[in-house]
Amino acid sequence: MLPSLFISHGSPMLALEPGASGPALARLAARLPRPKAIVLVSAHWESRELLVASSPAPETWHDFGGFPAALFAVQYPAPGDPALAAQVADRLSAAGLPARLDPQRPFDHGAWVPLSLMYPAADIPVVQVSLPSQGGPALQHAVGQALAGLRGDGILLIGSGSITHNLRELDWHAGPESITPWARAFRDWMVERLQAADEPALFDYRSQAPHAQRNHPSDEHLLPLYFARGAGGEFALEHQGFTLGALGMDIYRFG
Repeated sequence: MLPSLFISHGSPMLALEPGASGPALARLAARLPRPKAIVLVSAHWESRELLVASSPAPETWHDFGGFPAALFAVQYPAPGDPALAAQVADRLSAAGLPARLDPQRPFDHGAWVPLSLMYPAADIPVVQVSLPSQGGPALQHAVGQALAGLRGDGILLIGSGSITHNLRELDWHAGPESITPWARAFRDWMVERLQAADEPALFDYRSQAPHAQRNHPSDEHLLPLYFARGAGGEFALEHQGFTLGALGMDIYRFG
């Protein structure tokens, strides 16, 4: 059975400058059985309702600005899977989480950037599920639980976000050895709570974790972690690191 994964996808430049995270993602993908398909929740598809991307050929969306032309030239032409998308929507609805198909949604960079490092051939079908961020950790945990059975069918479930994400306090000149203390403290607390399977504390992280508001002024980049945890099993740390002083690049496996 495949695990579920939480991936900190960092800056879009990760696609061109993979640093330590790119090789870590490649090694992880090489160790896993080849997935029949991938179902992914990205921090960059916030929505009011649950949506499931059902295009047979999603476009690569460069949903950012101010980066080099070479990044805008990157394409990730993985196919979609309308039949799997319908199955995902059915499983969610059966769990009391009504979902609607979206036949137009392209791949945002929270999807194609990490996948380009894991599966560069872009030959594995990918289905994105949206992130109704107003539902908080409990909703994402429930979405993960509803889709957990797909792991036994050879489908890889991924939550793509960031373990810390305060873009206003990044140091664009910091090297990987430079870690802001308040970002490290938050990351370490999250790992300790994940290792302890302390669900009440994890769900209440904004009140209990050190510097929670500073690390996550809004929830959307941490919520995919709760999807991955809800879909998976025992927690394992795959990779740890920081870029730009305070942008966590951790990768976690569940199951």
